[in-house]
Amino acid sequence: MSRVAIRDAITDPVLPDSTRVRSENGWPPSASTSNTKDEMSFHVETNVMVEVRDGVRLATDLWLPDTPEHAPAPTLLVRLPYGKNIYPAAEIDYPTMPNIFRLLSAGYAVVFQDCRGTGDSEGSFHPLAREADDGADTIAWLRSQSWSDGTVATYGHSYLGFTQWASASTNPDGLKAIAPTITGTDPYTGWWYSPGGALSWHFLWMWSTLMATLPTNDAATSLLGADKTADAALAMFAETPDNLLHLPLVDQPLLQDLWPWWTEYLTRSSRDDYWTGMSLSPDIPEITTPALHIAGWFDVFVNDAMRTFTRARDHGPTAAVRAGHRLIVGPWDHMHFTGEYHDRQFGMAGALTGLDITTEYLNFFDRHVRGRSDAPDSPPVRIFVMGIDEWRDEQAWPLTDTVYTDYFLTSDSGAHSSTGDGALSTLPMPTAGTDTFTYDPADPVPTVGGRLIAPASANAVGPADQSAVELRPDVLCYSTGALDESLEVTGHVALILHVSTSALDTDFTAKLVDVFPDGRAIYLTDGIVRMRYRSSLTEPVATEPGVVYEVEIDMGVTANVFLPGHQLRIEVSSSNFPRYDRNTNTGNDIATDATTVVATDTVSHGSVRPSRLILPVISRDAAGSRDAAGEFSS
Repeated sequence: MSRVAIRDAITDPVLPDSTRVRSENGWPPSASTSNTKDEMSFHVETNVMVEVRDGVRLATDLWLPDTPEHAPAPTLLVRLPYGKNIYPAAEIDYPTMPNIFRLLSAGYAVVFQDCRGTGDSEGSFHPLAREADDGADTIAWLRSQSWSDGTVATYGHSYLGFTQWASASTNPDGLKAIAPTITGTDPYTGWWYSPGGALSWHFLWMWSTLMATLPTNDAATSLLGADKTADAALAMFAETPDNLLHLPLVDQPLLQDLWPWWTEYLTRSSRDDYWTGMSLSPDIPEITTPALHIAGWFDVFVNDAMRTFTRARDHGPTAAVRAGHRLIVGPWDHMHFTGEYHDRQFGMAGALTGLDITTEYLNFFDRHVRGRSDAPDSPPVRIFVMGIDEWRDEQAWPLTDTVYTDYFLTSDSGAHSSTGDGALSTLPMPTAGTDTFTYDPADPVPTVGGRLIAPASANAVGPADQSAVELRPDVLCYSTGALDESLEVTGHVALILHVSTSALDTDFTAKLVDVFPDGRAIYLTDGIVRMRYRSSLTEPVATEPGVVYEVEIDMGVTANVFLPGHQLRIEVSSSNFPRYDRNTNTGNDIATDATTVVATDTVSHGSVRPSRLILPVISRDAAGSRDAAGEFSS
């Protein structure tokens, strides 16, 4: 498989050369060239070196509209580590990106910059580091150019979204708006780990290996040379399952040698000062820039993205900034935006292309960058509600009429697999009971669909059918009966469990699914808690075998109407691999642990130990009246 094909298969798409020719002058443009498209004239200057505060120079491409009488233009900045030449036309395969030619035609200058240590930029690459200062310095440089009117906005997805939040966290002069897409602001809970302390293993391994296939200026690349390093990384992808299963986790020679941060990321599993120092979440209330937030219900970043929006909308520094934030969430994952999956299709309405996303960007930028109060405005929140498969406009997130409702777990003979009698009830169960299963790290519950970034197949991500997984004896299933009426669940989902284990450490996982009348159990959202982090992500504490603990699993967000005849089901187990790393159950450092212990794990339920699912229920009559609002427990 070619290097381009591998990139297409695992992460943010890279366009083949044959699709890059968007002008008569070829692709990429020469150092200084001009062109017209649709009666719009622009010129391009490539590899302009922008010097930042420590003397490092960042390679920058300038796409400049030929404005009447050379009037200064507002600037849209995109900063990325994947190679700036691939992104001007990326909206072809990555429709969250606006069409660059429409941006130019609207009179915006568009600037693409290689992050330090990547592409043609100088310096050394360290993920998510120095992006704040480099972004702020670049914005200051842009504002000083003769073709700039002094106003700047940013856009971009995934890593490109983090660079925007990083720049905005410094509140640089002239930055008027940002448009971060499918991204997060907290490197621990939103990127490399999870709110429950487990490592986002598939994401970290895939992304780190991908980066080895791309040209960088890191000194470590000289160990093999760029081409040999890329070939070695491609060979790793060819053996992906074996590499993901290998123990200890940290033992990935190419990544250890190439990336100074690889070992550090894996062995710093607690959310210590290293991680909090990188987090932008505390900065959100002080950021003076409104944002257009775009997310997908099945994206790896969606939970962090939704909390970021809420924090910005509720706690921004001024009323105007708070009111300026906008949110769009559709039935998409990190790479697929058609709304069409193997096991679940959301119809034409689910396709991002139907939203005319470039117009959304232009309206947002016109309003906040150019200050055009007459620019069309959108509702604060626009979400795609699954089940009924419709878009809906809202005034807030979480929805103001949310009623958090308890569904209690219970069973008689046992909840093992979907053939058991595990049940969910809105009434507390007076009878005490337990469900016990064996978790063997050598035979983890496999990840099927859900929030993965790869491979690039709608069969392997998103709303996949979990019915095969549910037949395993180490998967507990608790279900409602077939519903008589529709039940809308929109918002943040949580699971309270009373659990015990025979090991010094183990995990408990949870997954919410929509069971269709034909037997499909369609993934909606999930979560995990690592028992050593049950009370604190910063101070791990071993479990005492046999002791019952109450734990809360943050299951993230969803928006789904369970239709009549459907069942609502929660799956509970102790692994979801390779979405998360496997707990070895030894109590040792998991990243460096090559040994495993089989654990006997138990879920207790009943009046004394009320294990329960907390659902954000929305109830509206035909006239749209709203029930009293509830509050999320955590």
